[in-house]
Amino acid sequence: MKNSIVVFCFLFLISYSVNAQWTNRYPKVKGYGHHVYLEGYELPVLNSGPTDPAPSPTNDFVVFSAKGWLWMFNPETSEAKRLTFSSDMDSRPNWSPDGTKIVFVRDNSIDTHLVILDLNSKKETVLVNSNALDLDPIFSADGNFVYYSSAKNGSFDLWKTNLTTLESSILTQENSLERLPVPTLDGKQIIYLHKKGFSYDSIELLDIENNISTPLIEENFASQAAFSLSNDNTTLVYTWPNGDDYELRLLNITIPKSKMLLTKSKGLPLSPKFSADGQWVYFSENNKMESSEIKRIPINGGSPELLSISKWNWGTTIGKLKITCRLDGKITPARMSIIDQDGHPIVPNSGIIHSEGQNGIVFFYSPGEIEIEAPVGNITIKVVHGFSTIAHVQEFKLEEGTLETEINLNRIWNANKEGWYSADTHFHLNYGGTNRLDPEDILLDLKAEGINVAFPLVANLGNRFLEQDLFYWQNEKLPIISFGQEVRSHFLGHLSLIGTQELYWPWVWGPLYDIYGADDRLNAEPLRFAREQGGLGGYVHPVPIKEPFKEGAEWSIPTGFIADAVMGEVDILELGCLWTDEIGTAALWHEILNLGIPIALSAGSDVMNDLYRTMAIGATRVYVKPQGEPNLENYLKALKAGRSFVSNGPQLVFSVEGYEVGEIIKSNKKKAKWNLKVYSPVPYEKVELFVNGVVVDMKKGKNGNSETYSGSIEIPEGGWITARVSGSNSEWPMMDSYAFAESSPIWIDTIGSTMPHAKIDSAKKLLKILEFSEKEIRQGYGDNKIPDLLNHFSKARKKLQKIIPENKN
Repeated sequence: MKNSIVVFCFLFLISYSVNAQWTNRYPKVKGYGHHVYLEGYELPVLNSGPTDPAPSPTNDFVVFSAKGWLWMFNPETSEAKRLTFSSDMDSRPNWSPDGTKIVFVRDNSIDTHLVILDLNSKKETVLVNSNALDLDPIFSADGNFVYYSSAKNGSFDLWKTNLTTLESSILTQENSLERLPVPTLDGKQIIYLHKKGFSYDSIELLDIENNISTPLIEENFASQAAFSLSNDNTTLVYTWPNGDDYELRLLNITIPKSKMLLTKSKGLPLSPKFSADGQWVYFSENNKMESSEIKRIPINGGSPELLSISKWNWGTTIGKLKITCRLDGKITPARMSIIDQDGHPIVPNSGIIHSEGQNGIVFFYSPGEIEIEAPVGNITIKVVHGFSTIAHVQEFKLEEGTLETEINLNRIWNANKEGWYSADTHFHLNYGGTNRLDPEDILLDLKAEGINVAFPLVANLGNRFLEQDLFYWQNEKLPIISFGQEVRSHFLGHLSLIGTQELYWPWVWGPLYDIYGADDRLNAEPLRFAREQGGLGGYVHPVPIKEPFKEGAEWSIPTGFIADAVMGEVDILELGCLWTDEIGTAALWHEILNLGIPIALSAGSDVMNDLYRTMAIGATRVYVKPQGEPNLENYLKALKAGRSFVSNGPQLVFSVEGYEVGEIIKSNKKKAKWNLKVYSPVPYEKVELFVNGVVVDMKKGKNGNSETYSGSIEIPEGGWITARVSGSNSEWPMMDSYAFAESSPIWIDTIGSTMPHAKIDSAKKLLKILEFSEKEIRQGYGDNKIPDLLNHFSKARKKLQKIIPENKN
């Protein structure tokens, strides 16, 4: 099969070098699909509470990671004492067998390396620091080696380092992901995590001498899998998915078919580790405040026991700071990032923490007033309120005791006051991360980001259909929350269905799927399903490159899109998305508009909000001007009618002769005056006006804030007009790779009017893509009979051919 099959693996695509959007922050790893998953699932996380608990081999102490450093917990005193003081983030500790050293991962936000800490001398030694990602260090049973995983050969392999000679040797060499090496006592076998192909995940037992690997347990998409081997060298405790939840299970590695449930706990027990005597399993789990906690459970079962921390010993003087944030004089929620004088993130004691990959900034949300504690010294606070403010940066000298400061933000534009309401039409509440979020948990995010309407999409992981119980949950007051559905027919392209009352089944089909892999099913079927229920359906994250119509780029357009669009099946197209290219998607959208097909634009960030490494909800968004009250029904009507613009930072209000987007201007005007108001929190480089896909006017950009542009253009006999703002920069509040905003069309004479030459040219371009897609369809389905799909493509081809004059192809 060719590229179009793998383009939509997992979320939608693998990472291409020509991709102008976000691809990776950390060194690229081969054999894993899109890096958003690798960085989201495989790398360490930051939480204010304890994560990655590691019980001591010699006493009852536990080392863990919290607030970005390592700490030693004494259960008798309930005190946690800080062990590391790095400006980077320290995590995933493991003990030496004699209890004198700790080996761990150090993360500087662009790479990781492995460090050994001598607990007696407090000396740190860098053990492994390749030019690639290095993870998962663990001592051998005799303390002579450290096993680890590294991508220095391209994909993640298992390695070991001799602590005497410091020589490293490779143990696995597959073009897949091998992580979490846990050696047996004699060092002849290793238990490890193996991820390959289309998210086939397994825990495997490797016979090193014979290079034979045997699966102990397998599942699809086990994003939080982790495990520990008991000192008797037979019992494995592991975190494993079960529907929406995870649970701790036990198995005997000599009889892996026999498995036993240890605990479900609260549904997300993570990073299990055996105690030295093998009688307890320690693990971490987030509470309702999204702060991680240490728990333990007897190996024989029972109820998990919470190990509470009553005192945090920072090893230095600390201070507390109460921060009040005001917007136009009123206390308001805001997005916030704080670093100390060494550049280390400072986070509050509760609430979910994120690290966004575009700028490498750790952030959290303040409800308006928040308190943090940190070592005394200078700190830097960065605050924004969605796209409505320029980033505010304030330095503060933190001293012992409790101090207060106030941050005052001013809007560059009050969208709601002028009747505009923003939405993120595509993101995921929970998608395999370390948090378990409820819909109420994102209300603060939405308020801080200035998002008025949110459409979290329930998703599926191939064989697990998540959050079905949440689908019917709604928040009817601003910010409105309405669950939609992502239908993931990878081969044909992913769809979003919003405003529907029921779920469409099946959610998955087509090549690459083990079940429903040969289904002769159109993407048009769920799109029609959405319409019949009064909702909207369309394609999400469609085009990953800037020039989808250049020679050889046919693969970049979803296989099913052209046929569906030409046949009028598509309501909305996701023009703005973090993982695809806005300019490239707009180029595709323009060609469809030239056919007289008024597909409405949309925008969804596609963030997975339960991940630590993810951008903000609303990082790309669509602003809509509804008629009447700003409720869900009116919002969807205005979205479909094209009373909108998309943005990843700049905001624009466009009109021609007083007519706004979604409205109609008469062609008899010949010359028409246009007006564009730009409200941008970031610099942008140019303003462009498009008539039937051609730039007819261009203005230089500004450094941000508010600006008004005007001019006049010739009005042709038919077609459409849009305005665009763009630039190459990316800085807060943005989290996308370049600045972009584009308006919906102002139509000429009638909605769906066209210019003959533009219509013909677009039909030719789209026909070429359609023919490529049809070849992919035939090859992808092989010998399977697909008369419905082929008939659908045939109808679309005939419709395009009818537009093109004979003998002028």
